[in-house]
Amino acid sequence: MANWDEVLTIASALPGVEESTSYRTPSLKVSGRSFARLRTEAEGGLVLMCGLDEKAALLASGDQAYYTTPHYDGYGAILVDLDRVDPAQLAELIEDAWRLKAAVKLRKARDGG
Repeated sequence: MANWDEVLTIASALPGVEESTSYRTPSLKVSGRSFARLRTEAEGGLVLMCGLDEKAALLASGDQAYYTTPHYDGYGAILVDLDRVDPAQLAELIEDAWRLKAAVKLRKARDGG
């Protein structure tokens, strides 16, 4: 079972990550762009940016850790149930979300180049 503190720990290993707020909830940004947000809405969950193909694949997997709401239909973001997500998968999804928003310079630094 993951929580926001674990999300912060994972994300803090990535270059340029800043803690912030979005819609009055905790969020993470890189290069001034949000890539993760802890939802306080009734459905809860962690919003992570992703491609629409990745979102479709996660939802089609049948894994109950991944879901969406009508608000996010057609939008490149997946909702993650922190109580159900596999920790290794969560780390991968956080880095993928970071990569979508990070500047090229930061991605190159992460990749050692």
